[in-house]
Amino acid sequence: MEKLQEIAVSLAVDYLLPPLKKAVNSVMEVPKDAADMKDKLDGIQAMIHDVDKMAAAEEGNSRDGLKAKVKQLVETSFCMEDLVDEYIIHEERQLADDPGCASLHCKAIDFVKTTASRLQFAYMNQDVKSEFRGIKERNKSEDCYQIHSSGGPQNITFDNLRMAPMFLKEAEVVGFDSPRDTLERWLKEGPEKLTVVSVVGMGGSGKTTLAKKVFDKVQTHFTRHVWITVSQSYTIEGLLLKFLEALLKFLEAEKGKDPSQSVYSTMDKASLIHEVRNHLSCNIYVVVFDDVWNENFWEEMKFALVDVENGSRIIITTRHREVAESCRTSSLVQVHELQPLTDDKSFELFCKMAFGSELDGHCPNNLKGISTEIVKKCEGLPLAIVATGGLLSRKSRDAREWQRFSENLSSELGKHPKLTPVTKILGLSYYDLPYHLKPCFLYFGIYPEDYEVECGRLILQWVAEGFVKSDEASQTLEEVAEKYLNELIRRSLVQVSSFTKCGKIKRCRVHDVVREMIREKNQDLSFCHSASERGNLSKSGMIRHLTIVASGSNNSTGSVESSNIRSLHVFSDEELSESLVKSMPTKYMLLRVLQFECAPMYDYVPPIESLGDLSFLRYLSFRCSNIVHLPKLIGELHNLETLDLRQTRVCMMPREIYKLKKLRHLLNKYGFLMDSGIGDLTSLQTLRGVDISYNTEEVVKGLEKLTQLRVLGLRKVESRFKSFLCSLINKMQHLEKLYISADGDGNLDLNFDVFAPVLQKVRLRGQLKELPNWVGKLQNLVTLSLFSTRLTHDPLPLLKDLPILTHLSINYAYDGEVLQFPNRGFPNLKQILLLHLFPLKSIVIEDGALPSLEKLKLKFIRYLTEVPRGIDKLPKLKVFHCVDMSDEFKESFNLNRGQRRQWIIE
Repeated sequence: MEKLQEIAVSLAVDYLLPPLKKAVNSVMEVPKDAADMKDKLDGIQAMIHDVDKMAAAEEGNSRDGLKAKVKQLVETSFCMEDLVDEYIIHEERQLADDPGCASLHCKAIDFVKTTASRLQFAYMNQDVKSEFRGIKERNKSEDCYQIHSSGGPQNITFDNLRMAPMFLKEAEVVGFDSPRDTLERWLKEGPEKLTVVSVVGMGGSGKTTLAKKVFDKVQTHFTRHVWITVSQSYTIEGLLLKFLEALLKFLEAEKGKDPSQSVYSTMDKASLIHEVRNHLSCNIYVVVFDDVWNENFWEEMKFALVDVENGSRIIITTRHREVAESCRTSSLVQVHELQPLTDDKSFELFCKMAFGSELDGHCPNNLKGISTEIVKKCEGLPLAIVATGGLLSRKSRDAREWQRFSENLSSELGKHPKLTPVTKILGLSYYDLPYHLKPCFLYFGIYPEDYEVECGRLILQWVAEGFVKSDEASQTLEEVAEKYLNELIRRSLVQVSSFTKCGKIKRCRVHDVVREMIREKNQDLSFCHSASERGNLSKSGMIRHLTIVASGSNNSTGSVESSNIRSLHVFSDEELSESLVKSMPTKYMLLRVLQFECAPMYDYVPPIESLGDLSFLRYLSFRCSNIVHLPKLIGELHNLETLDLRQTRVCMMPREIYKLKKLRHLLNKYGFLMDSGIGDLTSLQTLRGVDISYNTEEVVKGLEKLTQLRVLGLRKVESRFKSFLCSLINKMQHLEKLYISADGDGNLDLNFDVFAPVLQKVRLRGQLKELPNWVGKLQNLVTLSLFSTRLTHDPLPLLKDLPILTHLSINYAYDGEVLQFPNRGFPNLKQILLLHLFPLKSIVIEDGALPSLEKLKLKFIRYLTEVPRGIDKLPKLKVFHCVDMSDEFKESFNLNRGQRRQWIIE
């Protein structure tokens, strides 16, 4: 027996303990491995960027090989991210376990579960580590940074498209008459001080074409005129040498001798700057720096551009607004943002390219309709119009063939040798983006074609996806994300569709041609897939973001069950099948973003028994989905940051919602009931629609704990809540927007002392005794809306000195007969809306009032019988909009018709 025991011990020592020890060590190393893997992800993302950029520059087999390598790198990075996320979820669940379970039995079970889970992570991690080492070794053995251009037809077309603006004849330039005249005036007229004229626009918008035409026209006005192409890769010494060589040619022409240039090639930067200054100092000059990307360019070049205040000018073309603005440090700056061509000019340019050779630029009758359709898809982008028209010039004049081309224009941009250079030129802007902006930009591919994205929602989704990083404690992630969006706009990659009344961007979109470039990159990088787009995703496909678009696509995700998916976006105007909705949580366990938009579900949300499994979820939207109740297991989504319930029928929050300690934005338009537990949500920044008539004292005490609030909306407010409101608002020093809605017909008393240093927007709804005095003291107030307040005293004297008030709306809000805008009042007010003011008989605008007003709208003011007095003295008025006014008012406007017409013209 003893012998057997000795043998057993020996076996354990020799064979069991080493692997067990290795396993234990692996388990102990798991937290460190997870942290290391996060660091390695940054390195692999850099590799993906470099190889993807090389693939874009290649053709044929070389391109295919590099794309295959990109796919391999992407899939490895996905595996690494999945491991880290699964580890984080497991650890958070362990921490969230019931602390009351203190028995040895429970702790033992937890220990076994944790150890087993970590051991599984450790073994999987070994596989990923091995793959990562293999990638690094292959990168060392391959010369990844040698790009051998094939010189194929795509590259030739690419080069031709980039050079074409330099050789266009005057008659071939279309749509630039007005900007050309503006730029010519800026160059020839104005101050004697050195002035920089910047032309800003997206790739392919015609910046170089415009600059070249202006440059050619103004040369005789300057004794020195130099054109320098900068592009993305340059050295300042190389540019200065080019600059100097161009200036020496003038010396050669004037003095008839060839000055030696060999000495200059060995000069350092300071010496080159000195030589350039010498040649410029005695001349009036114009210099074009074409295609500038780096915002530090001006800081490097400015010392060479001597200013002797003789009317010299610099022209800069760039895709980046920051480049244009950077010149303000040492010179005057004029910026022209190049707009898309009008429909007429777009069609004219297209016809020149498609029919110029044979038909002298005239479109045949049988092709006019389809040509108009094709041109419309180019959205006024000259590069796309020129390339498309040039390609079609080689096709037969068969309307059916052109129709097929139009229907497949997006795919043609991605594959046709004559059109791929269009997306390639736009791709330069993508590769110029810093790493942190690339996923934000590619995210626009999630939204349907021609979709105008609501910026507030986009920002919250970027934050939820983990794209946004902040190193400054004073900035919220949402504020950093807003900077990201502004950066994409300044780089001319994203277009602004509309602004809020506070002057912030409300909606934005990307050009269709840019979207095609995004679609191609999303496909290469497995970033996004749309279930409605062409092509099928195989069951083994790895993607990060999935979109289900429109009707008829409810079953299109059958083959997409990838655990890699991090966001699911549903855009549908038809009711989703219950089976589809309820299967989502089980298919996509690591979701961070789940969005339903206008996708009717009525009262079936993802099943109650599965919703809690989405513990990684940070953004959940049921907007416009008609749901009535939230399941209690909403409280299990302990990472949730945004819950969007706008345009739903949810009116009562389950108590479990107070478990969501990370919730930052609770969005609801129609209002809902809460209780004192609201105070537990201390991370909240946005809270709208809270009905405080329910359990008022407890709710307000809870609200006072939410000191991080930026947006607060309260409903059914009564005068008895006055002291609560005073205390509440004064404790919220970050508050930017405040919405107060009164209940019933009683007069609401809001007169109390308020200190709200950053309050920008106020909306008051409901009958008031008087306009609160504190409103007139809000030095940062931008927008004020008064609705159904039924004021009896003119509110304008109280508001006239607000320094940055730009929007004022008075709707059913004033019961007086006269509104008077005082002399020198409202210095920055740009828009006024006066609606449904039934007793109002007169509007008076005193001299010097409203110097910045651009839009005045009057609607349904039946007793107003004449045009506001003083309206013809408003220097910046652009829009005077009158709707449903009295017959007397119309007659008043028609009196002295000639005088009115002259005022309108001016």
